[in-house]
Amino acid sequence: MLLPVNITFGAVLAVLLAVAATVAALAHLGRAREIAVAGVRAAVQLGAVSLAIGWVVRSVPPLLAFLLLMYAVAVRTAGRRITGNGTWWWAGLPIAAGVVPVVAALLLTGLVPLKGIALIPVTGILIGGALTVTVLGGRRALDELEQRRGEVEAGMALGLLDRDARLEVARRPASDALLPGLDQTRTVGLVTLPGAFVGMLLGGASPLLAGAVQLFVLVALMAVQAMAVAVVLELVARGRLHRE
Repeated sequence: MLLPVNITFGAVLAVLLAVAATVAALAHLGRAREIAVAGVRAAVQLGAVSLAIGWVVRSVPPLLAFLLLMYAVAVRTAGRRITGNGTWWWAGLPIAAGVVPVVAALLLTGLVPLKGIALIPVTGILIGGALTVTVLGGRRALDELEQRRGEVEAGMALGLLDRDARLEVARRPASDALLPGLDQTRTVGLVTLPGAFVGMLLGGASPLLAGAVQLFVLVALMAVQAMAVAVVLELVARGRLHRE
């Protein structure tokens, strides 16, 4: 067993969470409360999922319901991170545009079976990746449009369409959302050994099989994230996803 779940485990977790929140508070990062709440929520949610996962994987209807719940939470989280107005729900489009085609391809080719024990972790990883880049890409694009509004207006004055003028300003900042995923893929095996690789090894798989699974996850993530960033950028450029 990698980590024994006992009193020591809980105490160390509590101390680490307290350290994270305290450092954020002392450094005036403005996220201390969010860190504490996120840690507590993670504990509650993972506990609930751990209890429910055995029931969810037994048949297709609860499996699909669980996947839809994952998607809905991701959309809500991403949308509210990007904007506080009623356009937040557009965040569902880039997440779906990235995840749905990739998951469908995996199911149709048989690489991932229609079984909860395989589909839930793979889909969860992809939704999480799409969530991250949608938030980063959307926020960076909108921030840049606010700060460089004069350049957008200048482009429109020169004859560019509203969409094209916004794209000229927002494209590069939005694409920065891809950098964490790119760096992770470039340095895998040299700097870090990601979770899928370690999990496979702990489960008894051969190092070769574990490496193949991790490579598959990283490449699939890059495809999902590229599509998600492209769609969220287009939504921002067209004014569908905006701030007041």
